[in-house]
Amino acid sequence: MTEFELKFQIDPQQRAAVEAAVGRGRSHVARLRARYFDTADGALAAQRIVLRLRKEGRTWWQTAKAPGGTLLERHEHNVELPPASAREVPVPRIERHEGTPVGALVHDALRKAGHDPATVELVALYGTDVRRTTREMRTGDALVELAFDHGEVSAGERSHALCELEIELKSGSPRSMLELAHRWRNRYALWLDTVSKSARGERLARGARFGDPVKAEPPSLEDDTDDAAQVLCAVMKTCLSQILANACEVAAGSIAPEHVHQLRVGIRRLRTALREMGALAPSLIDPAWESALVTAFRALGRQRDRDHLLQEVQPRLEAVGAPPIDWADKVPPPAPADVVRNAEFQNALLGLVAATLPAEAADEDTAENPPAPPASARKPLRKQLSKLHRQVVRDGQRYEALEPHAQHRVRKRLKRLRYLGEFVAPLFGSRAAKRYLKKLEPAQDALGRHNDNAVAIAAYRDNTPHDGRSWFAVGWLSARQPASAAECRKALDEIAKAQPFWK
Repeated sequence: MTEFELKFQIDPQQRAAVEAAVGRGRSHVARLRARYFDTADGALAAQRIVLRLRKEGRTWWQTAKAPGGTLLERHEHNVELPPASAREVPVPRIERHEGTPVGALVHDALRKAGHDPATVELVALYGTDVRRTTREMRTGDALVELAFDHGEVSAGERSHALCELEIELKSGSPRSMLELAHRWRNRYALWLDTVSKSARGERLARGARFGDPVKAEPPSLEDDTDDAAQVLCAVMKTCLSQILANACEVAAGSIAPEHVHQLRVGIRRLRTALREMGALAPSLIDPAWESALVTAFRALGRQRDRDHLLQEVQPRLEAVGAPPIDWADKVPPPAPADVVRNAEFQNALLGLVAATLPAEAADEDTAENPPAPPASARKPLRKQLSKLHRQVVRDGQRYEALEPHAQHRVRKRLKRLRYLGEFVAPLFGSRAAKRYLKKLEPAQDALGRHNDNAVAIAAYRDNTPHDGRSWFAVGWLSARQPASAAECRKALDEIAKAQPFWK
């Protein structure tokens, strides 16, 4: 079987209200105690597979879970174990999942790590102790289960408090479940979380609070794919995976620059996909997403620009004799967690999740009005890539004469060219695309450095009324911009020599 669910974190101030709402009607309360198992070298966790023994009342269950075909879908197989004495803890056995899709994935993961599934030794790494309140309800044409969990996950002496809401689809339309999730999110100011209890336990076991930053991955596209909607959906899905993974860490309190950076990269890539590929399947796109994405991107960027100024630019200036600067007291950048938990941003994420659902899982039967044949993706993509390439080459030839805002526009256009090229590389030949995209890297690096200096110049200039010593930085950085612009032009000239891979 497969499991499709959404999980939300709950603000402590909303805990009582959410628990009461789930507990209405024919609800059920149970204590769930679980132990999670893996090999000593983490063979299952490496493939995002979970093996769990959980006691529900007096009954023990063994469960195996593995990633499914969509962002929020997982393979799952549950086995009820024979009755045991009150103090007896069962031993997990891999063979209990034989003949199931998740069982095959467990075997593959163990073999990949060099283990024999028949003789592998499993160890208990962490556990959970949760008070769960559940209620089933109908919404639209779906039956869903609401589950409010309050408790903790522990590994040795370490523990992490849990307070979350899970909404699981039992039957019917995922879209109806998502509409319910929208209502609950807005009513109780919830925020999406894709970090499972098992992932939290695995982190505790190795002494980590947050997960690793997640970088961009190429979309899953076959060489012969030419369905426009299918291509756009695959690209949106890979962008959303990067955004959700990093957004969850930021919402949980991480201020690590790399988490924030990779979240911004994911947002920029998604905005590129919506802008440059949106015409492939406009019905998939909600125009309201752009405002939410731009607002979050800029708010997170303010923190990045501030860190860059104080941690990199100012020390470099002081190393060449610049005086220390007294910065004007301004409104500090918003906390990254608040940016991610923002209602507009969270609702956009839910809308994007809905847009990436498989059509057969989201749409009603259209037998009486069969859909039109799928539109081709390759032709419009060739046109868009060619257009961006021409614009970058044209602007590169006159880069030094452009105003700073126009130079910044060239940088953004170059990023869109790179991201679009990465998205569609499988459609036109990944090897040729790799050679082309490699040619873009020096220009992107040069333009990035040039833009960072331009941002710093503007910041120091804005600070001059408060501290006149800021003029030293303005002058020193400005004097280096002409040489930096020349370096950018030379790097952009190389793009003109690059062989387009889409022709």
